Amino acid sequence: MEYKISGEIAQSVRLELEKGDNLWAGRGSIMAYSRGVDWTLRVPGGLGGAIRRSFAGEGAALIFVEARQSGEYALLAANEPGHIETWDLADGPVITTRGSFLAAWGPEIDINVTIARRAGAAFFGGAGLFLQRVSGVGKVLIHGSGDFYERRLADGEQILVSTGNLAAFSDQVDYDIQGVGGCGKVLFSGEGFFMTRLSGPGRVLLQTLKRRYGTQAASSSSAG
Repeated sequence: MEYKISGEIAQSVRLELEKGDNLWAGRGSIMAYSRGVDWTLRVPGGLGGAIRRSFAGEGAALIFVEARQSGEYALLAANEPGHIETWDLADGPVITTRGSFLAAWGPEIDINVTIARRAGAAFFGGAGLFLQRVSGVGKVLIHGSGDFYERRLADGEQILVSTGNLAAFSDQVDYDIQGVGGCGKVLFSGEGFFMTRLSGPGRVLLQTLKRRYGTQAASSSSAG
């Protein structure tokens, strides 16, 4: 499947579809499509998957797009300014935070929900207890608010990330939290009580504009 990402402030992607081509797309991501394209709502993983996806904040269903004939196309975009990055699953599964999954396609795509490995990260890390995991063979399109900052962590290398700036990361990366320390920082920095600590090895995609996940225990009441 051929695709082209375009735009500067709020990017979109055009996917060229041949007969029988199909893909998964995030809810609300369809901008336009040609007449030979059909789409339906489907739930990866059945009822159990629907429940886990609801907890992950991604909605119970995803959009399943399929071409009835060759020479068709679909245009996808997110609902906020930002950029689109490609993740090749040949490099391993990807964990996407709420709102960052745009699309995925390939001969073997598994979209599931995983539980944060550490209790602290689950409840105070900002992204929540349940995270979406995409694995298999194919490609994933990830949307980041604002611009992307990419980091490939070496084995044991760590980076501290502000809540809301984490878009996606490799399944190999260990995801935990670390307190910011000091009452002044907690009350007046706008960063809340904790930072997200990521430990390599693996690829990390950060977004320059914070994504708000709703009421989080990790968020300070003074955060703007």
